[in-house]
Amino acid sequence: MGEGPVIIDLGKLEDRLAALRPQTVPGLLHRRTTQAQDLARHPVNSEQDEIPLLVCEEITASTRYRCGIRELADRLQLPPHDVARRARTYLREMAAGQNRLAVDVWGRLGAYLARAYRIDITRARLDEVRRLGRRHPLVFLPAHRSYLDPLVLRPALLRNGFPPNHVLAGINLSFWPLGPLERRSGYVFIRRTLAGDEIYKWVLRQYLGYVLRKGFNLEWYVEGGRSRTGKLGPPRYGLLTYLAEAFCDGGVDDVCIIPVSITYDQLYEVGALEAEARGAAKEPENLPWIVGYVRAQGSRRGQVHLAFGKPLSLAGELGSDWAILPLQQRRHAVQRLGTEVMHRINSVTPITATGLVTLCLLGAGGRALTVADIQALLDPLLGYVGRRNLPTAAEPSLKGTGGIGRVLEVLIAGGVITCYAQGTEPVYQVAENQVLAAAFYRNNIIHYLVNRALAELVLQAAAEEHYQDPVADGRQEALRLRELLKFEFFFSDKRTFRQEIRSELTLLDERWTELLGSPEAAGELLERARPHLAHRVLASYVEAYLVVADRLAARPGHEPIEDKPFLDECLDVGRQLLMQQRISSSESLSVELFATGLQLARHRGLTDPGDAGVADRRAALARELRTLVGRLDRSRVLALRDIGAPPAPPPAAGERP
Repeated sequence: MGEGPVIIDLGKLEDRLAALRPQTVPGLLHRRTTQAQDLARHPVNSEQDEIPLLVCEEITASTRYRCGIRELADRLQLPPHDVARRARTYLREMAAGQNRLAVDVWGRLGAYLARAYRIDITRARLDEVRRLGRRHPLVFLPAHRSYLDPLVLRPALLRNGFPPNHVLAGINLSFWPLGPLERRSGYVFIRRTLAGDEIYKWVLRQYLGYVLRKGFNLEWYVEGGRSRTGKLGPPRYGLLTYLAEAFCDGGVDDVCIIPVSITYDQLYEVGALEAEARGAAKEPENLPWIVGYVRAQGSRRGQVHLAFGKPLSLAGELGSDWAILPLQQRRHAVQRLGTEVMHRINSVTPITATGLVTLCLLGAGGRALTVADIQALLDPLLGYVGRRNLPTAAEPSLKGTGGIGRVLEVLIAGGVITCYAQGTEPVYQVAENQVLAAAFYRNNIIHYLVNRALAELVLQAAAEEHYQDPVADGRQEALRLRELLKFEFFFSDKRTFRQEIRSELTLLDERWTELLGSPEAAGELLERARPHLAHRVLASYVEAYLVVADRLAARPGHEPIEDKPFLDECLDVGRQLLMQQRISSSESLSVELFATGLQLARHRGLTDPGDAGVADRRAALARELRTLVGRLDRSRVLALRDIGAPPAPPPAAGERP
């Protein structure tokens, strides 16, 4: 195919489908089975096509499907013909094909949409994944930060010898004119909520089983939607459960799950995500929306970094008896699988230059920084990254002041930061109303820094409270903080977490077990620590939680909590507190953060109306958080001292919300 524009006449494609229908079903199905298997095993330049209508015919003609319809009708106590009719409607709605021309056109369109980026692919594990794909179907589970994610992943896989995936996508993206093209290039459109529709769930399981038995590779975004904060969100377990059930129905000996990290230097969508975090309604996806989105991709936005995590064996993770376990144990197994996928995504996400620079600027307490200030903060950060041998795409970009200047220019061009150059030297700070945008880039890398931030808080606690048993008391403090933040970050299991905290403290000083026993020595160790990260990593979360806790404490215990009005109240009160400088940054004013704080409160039983003692427990949570905010204020003072800046006095304890 030439390099000029490609025009697809969908009407002619439909005519082609109609012309195929009169052929005899058994011969046609046999041929399509052979072609589907060939397409699954070879790249996109195969001459075979897979047609959605014929996929439906093949599935519904199988004995497995017909027997399942009768069993489902018996279980639901519905007429079999009604169940069959609804099931066929659902199957036609979700069935996808892989027409060679459509795959090619969609690939060209995707390349045009993603033209703002250069793809940086980490080749570690590519050969391993390719070998696994020759023996088993693969399920790619990427992080989801942009609408561009599938448009970035597909060409990267195709260029490395993989066949095109079947991509599970929300049916809200099936709008004309892209929907028909996407469906013919392997997009499987499914409903976003399946609650209560047992027939739809059953059909989805059957379709996934069909895809696995044919050897097709799958792809979906395990968070269920784009991250609004830049860090990984909690996994959605529904599709993982349907995958496990389809696998246990038989037909394949294993399925290999491939965690995938996708990280952008800059992202057009961040502006809209900031508005949504402040409570604005999500803009609907439609034709005018896609036109605006396409236009916005004309500017260069740096690189998109693609990395593959260590594969997981579905058979190994579930075990041979998963299907006969009690329901709760099956759920726990799927939850462990989902959490492990997220850990493996995080473990290969590269540290980016934009992530490090925004980390420095956001922790400056509203001050503008010079390039020399940023260099002074970055040097120990890069040293820490090196000592931990973390994956990074940042170090070459940040060598010397010239490298820092280029990263700053990229952020200025994106409107994230501003530069004032009319004084004695240029100074840089996060632009007005761009704090959450800057936080999005910082949060891409924040998971690597959480345990270090907790280690600093353990030292602060040791400096304020005399530890009788330094190791045991320090461990207990770390576990308390882990419990407080467990809905925000993916922590290792408790045993591994304790070892991770020990490692962080050892990086600070190998004599930490001795020093924690003395408040003075613990305080001196904290002052010597470079870099100071606790406030940069945790302040926005803890301050948002404190707003939630105080609003709960202000309510009578018998009043029920309705999420939407309560979160709106937190936003309104948070704005007031920010204007009064009683919280440190507008980064804390986020519906996402308030919602997680409310989740924590609900987990602790603080939202149950009429619960005896709930008022005292709400007040206790607020006190716990207020103490923690005070410690983060002191971390901010130490960090500013690192660059020789005179710190502004933090709000007094009584001035906090």
